[in-house]
Amino acid sequence: MSSSAEPRSSAGSRSTAVLPDDIRLGPVRLRVASVARSAAWLERVLGLRPLGDPGGRAAFGGRPGLYHYAILLPGRAELGRFLSHLDRNGIEHADADHLVSEAIYLTDPDGLTVEVYADRPREAWQRRGDEIVLATLPLDHAGLYEAGAGASWQGLPLGTRMGHVHHYVGDLAAAERFYVEGLGFAVMMRLQRSALFISAAGYHHHVGLNTWAAGRVPAGPDDAGLDEWTLIVPGGDARTAAEHRLERLGVAIGPAAGSFTATDPWGITVRVSGA
Repeated sequence: MSSSAEPRSSAGSRSTAVLPDDIRLGPVRLRVASVARSAAWLERVLGLRPLGDPGGRAAFGGRPGLYHYAILLPGRAELGRFLSHLDRNGIEHADADHLVSEAIYLTDPDGLTVEVYADRPREAWQRRGDEIVLATLPLDHAGLYEAGAGASWQGLPLGTRMGHVHHYVGDLAAAERFYVEGLGFAVMMRLQRSALFISAAGYHHHVGLNTWAAGRVPAGPDDAGLDEWTLIVPGGDARTAAEHRLERLGVAIGPAAGSFTATDPWGITVRVSGA
């Protein structure tokens, strides 16, 4: 649990992460209804290799669990090429300008949302006190096409990585205990008491949490969704500290070689790994 000596924002949450700056997100593992169908979609639309776990699963809509996972492209040119690829192939999508980033949203065959985005330079991010300013504005399609310079999309380029995950949760206070007091992220922004954006290293968010599906039955093991997401914490001492913080909150720990797993109150499992 965090100590009173740690920096805190006016809302009572840490404004500086306890996690070290060199953390990053690793793979997400999904449950899907058909591995073959998901593989075909991921290869055709994103240029990914197949993901998922063999075995049939039922699709689900908005329930506590995965809201979306987000793939971060190296830059705006790559996002422009991806947008052109979607438009040329008639692939439906939504999109938005979030001020800190430009984002495209797609729905996979199981109804899971995938965000593909590019960050703006950090010096362009706006702040309001301790918080980073996020918004949802129309995307500049013409500017992105121009940034892509007419080059064709060849699949996810080198330098692509998992940027963030975003979860439906049932209660923000309980989520904050697990993800901030336990894992060690810092609060970067609160959205009208319905969403929380948290990160390490001053990033706009590594994890988003919202209560927009609160009151609905959580996604279960027989639903399409998220089996686990990965938080890579290279330093062994930092991993051990996160494990102890979670244990002090009463969270059960699943140990494994070089890593451990912990599950939040809504069944969302994170694997904290060294690589």
